[in-house]
Amino acid sequence: MRTLCSSTLIGEFFVIGFAALVAMKDPGLAVSTVWLVSGIAMVLCVLLCGMVTRPGGVALGWGLQLALVASGVFVPTMYFMGAVFAALWWASVHFGRKVDEAKARFAAQAEAPSTTPDAV
Repeated sequence: MRTLCSSTLIGEFFVIGFAALVAMKDPGLAVSTVWLVSGIAMVLCVLLCGMVTRPGGVALGWGLQLALVASGVFVPTMYFMGAVFAALWWASVHFGRKVDEAKARFAAQAEAPSTTPDAV
């Protein structure tokens, strides 16, 4: 799960940076505010890469997804990009957990003693 979720978060890191460049052009927004908010979100993306397997990591990721969609208020394209990344986040969590379960099953099978008699 960690690899899939981290890949999604790193993609979001770049999308947030590009969205900040677009938001800078809005005369109603202060450039310093845009970069402060975007910078915090970008740092959160990187930190979440390491926290995704810890308790609350996935929930924080969902919070980031909601914030990304909500940023569409300032950059309308982010409604679409936020929805895309929310779907990617869901897929990363869902399929990542399935992969982790399969790995655990295979590891348990490899450690279990063989029940078939050895042929001589």
